[in-house]
Amino acid sequence: MKTKSFAFWLFLLPVLVALLMVIIVPFLYGIYYSFTNWNGDTSQVPDFIGFDNYINLLSDDTFKNALWFTFKYSIAAVFIINIIGLGLALLVTSRIKSRNFLRTIFFMPNLIGGLILGFIWQFIFTKVFASIGEAIGSEWMQGWLSDTTTGFWGMVILSTWQMAGYIMIIYIAYLENVPADLLEAAEIDGANAWQRFKNITFPLVAPAFTVSMFLTLSGAFKIYDQNLSLTNGGPGNSTKMVAMDIVDTAFKMNLMGSAQAKAVIFFLIVTAISLIQVYYNKKREVEM
Repeated sequence: MKTKSFAFWLFLLPVLVALLMVIIVPFLYGIYYSFTNWNGDTSQVPDFIGFDNYINLLSDDTFKNALWFTFKYSIAAVFIINIIGLGLALLVTSRIKSRNFLRTIFFMPNLIGGLILGFIWQFIFTKVFASIGEAIGSEWMQGWLSDTTTGFWGMVILSTWQMAGYIMIIYIAYLENVPADLLEAAEIDGANAWQRFKNITFPLVAPAFTVSMFLTLSGAFKIYDQNLSLTNGGPGNSTKMVAMDIVDTAFKMNLMGSAQAKAVIFFLIVTAISLIQVYYNKKREVEM
């Protein structure tokens, strides 16, 4: 630290100021407001009410249902996105001639904004699926987003379509670093494709699972725009996720203090789960 020049700190200063003003200060203000009855009126001095907002969450069924739905969605989305992402990575790192073209095609959905994706898939589920269901006489394809179960899988399908290509890029970076001579030696020794993948490729790309699962897990818990545009929490708030519940509490009900308490609890849950996942995966990397 003593050897750092003045120019180093001068160039670093804008980043530190931005981090302080955009992340740290709002975060601390949020914690403070979670102990108050603030309703969003900046001209009003909020009253300090202690842990009342946190205690009230214990009887808030909407928040508990949103938390449970978000947890179920995150588990399903993380596994499916990573499995498909790894499968796509294996496909585009194979010897097929169109692998570069396929990389572009698979990655393109990630470039589309979440709101637009939600409206695109809303049209697919409500119009295209309904038309196909009428044509083949299948009732389960009609009213796809009007049911909690199909609405849940609609969210999973949307997120998988958007994120699988992005996760594919991460797996590609690790797959291309797998030594080809090891695979060739194993093939000469009589190992089939599954054995080569299980015993050579999979252990060497283990760090990719840590990175990919962290990104997909944290992203799945914080999803909002896709939830808003696809189901808007319906039917009857049964597909409402935590991020949407926090926003609705803050800006529709004007209960800023309660919304901040939900946000703090949500932050602690996501942080704990993410750290446990990273610790477990890092430990598995060593074991492999």
